[in-house]
Amino acid sequence: MLIMKILIGLLGLGVVVFIHELGHFLAARLVGIEVEAFSIGWGNPILKKQIGPVEYRIGMFPLGGYCKMRGENEFQEAYEQRKQAIAPVKGTFFGVSPWRRIIVSFAGPFFNLIFAVLVLSVIWGAGFEVSTLENRIVLVSSISTEERYPADEADLKTGDRIIQINDHPIATYHDIQEMIAVNPEKDLSLTVDREGTLLSCTVRPQLDKSTGAGKIGVYFWADPVVASVNPGSPAAIGGIQKGDRILTINGTDIPYTVALLPIIRTQPPVLSVGFEREGQRMDTELVLSYTDDGGTELGINYQTVRYHTPPLSLLGAVIKGIAEAWKTFVVSFQSFALLFRGIDLTQAVSGPVRITYMVGDVATAGFGESVSTGLRSMASFLSLISIALCVMNLLPLPILDGGMILLFVIEGIKRKPLHPRAIYVFQTIGVVLIVGLMAFAVFGDILYLAHR
Repeated sequence: MLIMKILIGLLGLGVVVFIHELGHFLAARLVGIEVEAFSIGWGNPILKKQIGPVEYRIGMFPLGGYCKMRGENEFQEAYEQRKQAIAPVKGTFFGVSPWRRIIVSFAGPFFNLIFAVLVLSVIWGAGFEVSTLENRIVLVSSISTEERYPADEADLKTGDRIIQINDHPIATYHDIQEMIAVNPEKDLSLTVDREGTLLSCTVRPQLDKSTGAGKIGVYFWADPVVASVNPGSPAAIGGIQKGDRILTINGTDIPYTVALLPIIRTQPPVLSVGFEREGQRMDTELVLSYTDDGGTELGINYQTVRYHTPPLSLLGAVIKGIAEAWKTFVVSFQSFALLFRGIDLTQAVSGPVRITYMVGDVATAGFGESVSTGLRSMASFLSLISIALCVMNLLPLPILDGGMILLFVIEGIKRKPLHPRAIYVFQTIGVVLIVGLMAFAVFGDILYLAHR
């Protein structure tokens, strides 16, 4: 399964990188810059084919890629030869105006954004169904009394239904998560249904420094009704069946599924389970099994809510795709700002290894339900990765597309070529920053995978 996740992840990540480099490639050809090589993957090419002036390659390492344009490293040669300016040669990168170079640099991130819009438009145009949970909550403090959370400060109660946040209607627990996650340390107005009575309150999500997301200290409410049992699992061996309702475990009442957490955390070898089947109380014992990471496995899957989004018209799908892509774009920019607010960078900064694993993990989890769900899940996640790649590359940092755009804007304003030394120093700083960031990200990836 791990190998399958990696292969699917590499395929998905390769698509996103291909789209990015395709943007640079097409823009370069459009403005008159000759392209010498177009590669998916880095390292020595394992496959290559010359078509016209361009050599198309597949690199040994299937992460990343590049579009090699004629003369793009002329600044380094000019610096080494102590020239005051880069000689403009027709067909080279520095042989066109700075504004054309800006178009080429911007095209990669722009194509990633367009790709995300198209993918999201197709998803919304086709319609989809997802498994989610009700908008009913369980306070973390109802499970663990070790800490008070924003939900406690706002006087929320276990069993409340959150039906509105900041004038946005809330239909599912996913809606709650989405609104809370993107608004850390911001006041949110909540409308709550408490046993038929509507109440209003204000909650201020705290910043989760391990993820950079907001949190208020709530779990989802899910009735402990068994939807399915994994074959060969402790629940199957103990006789638990679909439709059973878990009543007690080791003498503790189980009104909702997360009430299992404090019991499971103690990892007792045997659980005494009381359950109801067709109105009759029954009892059994389950001998726990353990996963590779030390967790416990009961083999019980609980009922969820199937949320269906109907297919949209072509225009409606495109509008929705643009809106969703823009929302993700804005959140991605906000997420970069959170990197400077004390969050755990080893958790928040993902390198290529972790991204590859996550793409494969999301896809295989979806394929576990159906092929269409797997494809939709993978496509949706790739659109997110594509937008993140767009945002990251637009940052005005050396060696990134945004850094190159900044250089060329300065050159355009000054109306004279930049000194090769300035470009060389700028790019050298960028290489050091990127290599350092990649090393840090890969270290975080190793820690991440070590806990999988």
